[in-house]
Amino acid sequence: MEIAKTMSASLAALVLFMLFFNPTNSEAFSREITRNEIGHLNKKQKLSHLHFYFHDTVSGHNPTAVQIAGYQISQSSPTKFGYLAILDDPLTIGPDPRSKIVGRAQGMYASADMNQLGLMMTMNFFFTEGKFNGSTLSVLGRNAVFSAVREMPILGGAGVFRFARGYAEARTHEVNWSTGDAVVEYNVYVFHY
Repeated sequence: MEIAKTMSASLAALVLFMLFFNPTNSEAFSREITRNEIGHLNKKQKLSHLHFYFHDTVSGHNPTAVQIAGYQISQSSPTKFGYLAILDDPLTIGPDPRSKIVGRAQGMYASADMNQLGLMMTMNFFFTEGKFNGSTLSVLGRNAVFSAVREMPILGGAGVFRFARGYAEARTHEVNWSTGDAVVEYNVYVFHY
């Protein structure tokens, strides 16, 4: 009889424990935290300006951007609507492709406008030099290719750029219309800790 009472009490305790400490309980899934619990949020927020050149090479034996999808309309559309490319483009200090590489633009772009050349850009700027080495900035936005200046939002980042926000300005530096290769100047303004 004593064993039955002990088992009954243990079972009741287990049921109570599971009711109040159930891992599917929403409080276990998420909770509010203070800035003190994430140490770097206590640091002063900085505004950094990054300047580099993006080299998009679609031609030759070693392209850095390649088409991965496209509908029949892409071939006949003046805007290449439906064209989708994946990229791993070098980011350099200067417009010359032989200048020092400071990172890579890795992601994709798609022609998403039927009326004018407008690319939907989804990419990470992955930095490989200096104090930003190993850090990334994430870009998602519209790139109206024939506009003199295009502005795209910085949605976040990793490494030094955790909780980053800002914008990137793109200006075409040079285009080879016969190959499609382009060099684009970027000025990036980003708040980070």
